[in-house]
Amino acid sequence: MNEITHSTAVKFEQDAEGIVLLTLDMPGRSMNVLNDELTRPLAEAIARIEADTGVKGVILTSGKKQFLAGADIEKIFAMTDPRLAYELAQTYKGFLRRLELCGKPVVAALNGTALGGGLELALACHYRIAINDPKAKFGLPEVKLGLLPGGGGTQRLPRLIGIQACLPLMLEGKELRPEQAKQQGIIHELTKDREEMMARARAWIAANPKPVQPWDDKKFKWPGGDSRSPANAQLWAVAPSMADAKSQGNYPALTNIMSCVFEGGIVDFDTGCRLESRYFANLVVSQVSKNMIGTLWFQLNAINKGKSRPEGFEKAAVKKLGILGAGMMGAGIAYVSAKAGMEVVLLDSTVEAAEKGKAYSAGLLDKAIKKGRETPAGKGVFLDRIKATADYQHLEGCDLVIEAVFEDRAVKAEVTRKTEAVIPATATFASNTSTLPITGLAKASARPEQFIGLHFFSPVDKMPLVEIILGEKTSQATLAKGFDYVQQIGKTPIVVRDSRGFYTSRSFATYVMEGLALLQEGQHPRSIEAAGIQAGMPVGPLAVHDEVSMSLSLHVMEQTRKDFAAEGKTYVGHPGERAVVLMVKELDRPGKKAGKGFYEYPPVGQKFIWPELGKYFPVSKEQMSQQEMMDRLMFAQANEAARCYEEKVVMTVADTNIGSIFGWGFAPHQGGALQYINAYGVIEFVKRAEELAAKYGPRFKPAKILLEMSAVGKTFQ
Repeated sequence: MNEITHSTAVKFEQDAEGIVLLTLDMPGRSMNVLNDELTRPLAEAIARIEADTGVKGVILTSGKKQFLAGADIEKIFAMTDPRLAYELAQTYKGFLRRLELCGKPVVAALNGTALGGGLELALACHYRIAINDPKAKFGLPEVKLGLLPGGGGTQRLPRLIGIQACLPLMLEGKELRPEQAKQQGIIHELTKDREEMMARARAWIAANPKPVQPWDDKKFKWPGGDSRSPANAQLWAVAPSMADAKSQGNYPALTNIMSCVFEGGIVDFDTGCRLESRYFANLVVSQVSKNMIGTLWFQLNAINKGKSRPEGFEKAAVKKLGILGAGMMGAGIAYVSAKAGMEVVLLDSTVEAAEKGKAYSAGLLDKAIKKGRETPAGKGVFLDRIKATADYQHLEGCDLVIEAVFEDRAVKAEVTRKTEAVIPATATFASNTSTLPITGLAKASARPEQFIGLHFFSPVDKMPLVEIILGEKTSQATLAKGFDYVQQIGKTPIVVRDSRGFYTSRSFATYVMEGLALLQEGQHPRSIEAAGIQAGMPVGPLAVHDEVSMSLSLHVMEQTRKDFAAEGKTYVGHPGERAVVLMVKELDRPGKKAGKGFYEYPPVGQKFIWPELGKYFPVSKEQMSQQEMMDRLMFAQANEAARCYEEKVVMTVADTNIGSIFGWGFAPHQGGALQYINAYGVIEFVKRAEELAAKYGPRFKPAKILLEMSAVGKTFQ
């Protein structure tokens, strides 16, 4: 084999039969990334292939575990000039176009994941073969960062699999496993290993000496019709309004992706590619993409790489986990832990209650079987990992025990003592409390330095965050173990210091309570709900209060009052609290679980606002603007998050932003609670907060840290 190395990032090998093996292998990186270091030598290799008549075919593969991760996000994030973003997209598309028009068969040999620009490179090859590795993923997920596929993805994919099939993949950023990608028509063949993949690639090149991409064939017909076809007329009539209703216009990437596909469906391929570059450039310089990339890429990656984990401790793995309480939270924690391969002891006051908690996992596994993601045999192995019991002796040998019982100090203290009598001296004890300070709960423990808070979110199997809470005596070794367990179950950990409500519950409460304050002031409940959703929250404040249960809110309020009295402090309640007392104590409408709250929950059909609500919360003739309500709902949350950061309850900007998005659904397009303040402008935020405080009360007074930052022109970094 004659070998020519054009660059350390792209290896060029040509064999005696004229087949070139191009291997992407960037030095010093675990993954290949589309930046100048890779694209420049790749462009040089393509030029050589075009010019050399001795080249009979090309196999493009990777020397890494994965094929190609995607674009250089740092470069895109730094761009503020749309012309540069346009040129970047055009340059990349330019050499992809040369690759597919080089007159020689080009096969993408996908040895692993190909996402974003990586899949776009594969789509520019004439044939795609992948190893059938269940861990490999294929997709165009750019929308998750407020962007669109800028390397021809919005033009090649619809021409390959059809407009209707491609839109969900790009609008939702779906990532497909190899079998799914083959089923969709994105991958042509699957193989068991690299050797078979290379053999098939060579065979295809030999059988197809003069391939043409479908869209370059004079006889090309759009699968399912182009944008003008009657088959797609209904889609284009409803899709934009449906996307707008779902996103409230907060995600311009959705509109731009649909525009690329629609307009690309009525023009030729090269014109469609230029249009795509324009829409791409528009998004690159948008505030939404800057917010989302900054938080959901850079800050999230920093957290997942262990930025908040203390150094100097070996990584620990939990082999046996104990869970106290088999209610909804305990059952969910059991499921995610067993899924990660742990032996789980699920303990409750009776075996029947524990078995009921175990049945939650069985239900989720049955759904997975229906979707083809699990087998009956796999379900059996999974459930064998969970032991349902009422006997504390079964906790013997646990590395970690998580308490998820009722939010009552006495109950928690009792189970702590019973557990510590059985578990090893080295074991960690964690509480899943959402509001009670960890330091106080740790007083029931004989080893408070090994006591920590692990606050999960409901439903545990879907929510990606765990809030790790440090008590006054929690050791750094215990924090490291807690951090490792959270990552072991595939969740994102944020680290917070002990305080009432910690970070997420405390900040989230401002959203629901402000909704209640608006209701008491006579604002129409539908307008309040719409304001929350328009601002980018997943659910309106009244609906979400029904979901979390007002009886729980009342319990927390009463407990807080007692605690303040015991500490000799004055409790200043939120004006929205009166609504909770009225709904729970007087009207017996505690929320969704009881089938009645601010909404009615009929056995069949959708929930609707309780028709009698206006009787107890009369609607005022003076209705404030939607923007005023949106500001109140968002400023309440962002200002409280800033206070938490100021008080060192939450210690990093990354933890604060990610905690707000993953923990309670703070508008993702804003990039998190502190980034919302950055984007609004700290000086402008302070000014607006002071206006709101003058109108609606001191709870809106800007946090002290914001006053200090605005005075010197600082932002959260």
